[in-house]
Amino acid sequence: MKVAVTGCTGDVGKRVVIVALKQGYSVVGIDMTPAKDVEFNADPNFKFVQADLRDYDETLEAIRGCDGVIQLAGVRWPADYVATTHNTNVTITWNVLRAAAELGINRIAQASSVNVITLVFAVQNKFEYFPIDEDHPAEPDEPYGLSKLICEIQADAIVRRYPSMRVASIRLHWSVPTREAATRDDPARRAKDLWGWVQEDSGAEAFLLAVFGETGKWSGHERFFVAAPDIATNEETMGLKDQFWPDVPIRDGHDLSGRKSFFDCSKAERLLDWVHRVP
Repeated sequence: MKVAVTGCTGDVGKRVVIVALKQGYSVVGIDMTPAKDVEFNADPNFKFVQADLRDYDETLEAIRGCDGVIQLAGVRWPADYVATTHNTNVTITWNVLRAAAELGINRIAQASSVNVITLVFAVQNKFEYFPIDEDHPAEPDEPYGLSKLICEIQADAIVRRYPSMRVASIRLHWSVPTREAATRDDPARRAKDLWGWVQEDSGAEAFLLAVFGETGKWSGHERFFVAAPDIATNEETMGLKDQFWPDVPIRDGHDLSGRKSFFDCSKAERLLDWVHRVP
């Protein structure tokens, strides 16, 4: 099976390529410029394609012949908070989705973000409840989160027109090698993103499960939060909630005991068979 990984030179993209090759897939890595000094460049199952995915025709040719696409290309923060991030992310993702539809590529996983809700880039956080799941309102006030929300809406549209397609929007949290890499001594420094994190290879596996996993449990377009089940701090979760978010209710049937995450990733566990793993 051959998978296209767009944005293959980025931090997440490189990990997805590495995990895909280890699992025996052939990988077409697509980006504006090739990655230097990466372990997979010499792998016979890896092919690099240089392309500007803002151009539809280049996108079409770059992914031609692949069995699935993992769309990670784009700008990963609000940048100037004006237009570049928004326009780049929305255009690239639509080009990938539409090109896949034209080529009959029916398995897509695209990088969304936890920032579709109001997190670290927002002027003010607005949390309706904890732990946060996919039913939580998505009301971003900045261009990065907005671009990812629009990309999700684009996926809704593409599967309506092409019902054979299956698209997963992976709402990935901060992808890091270890929990310690995401931990800060002062918990206030990470309050706006709820101390979330995900081990980078485990996050990469979620994308591959979304494309090639055949659990028979989902179809169409689905959104998935992907984060570690624990917070990246040595404080306890309820203590942090009481200190920073005392008025946010806890959902019935849930608790935040110990160092449990503020994110509920049970949907990814249930439909993708994804389990957070730490090497």
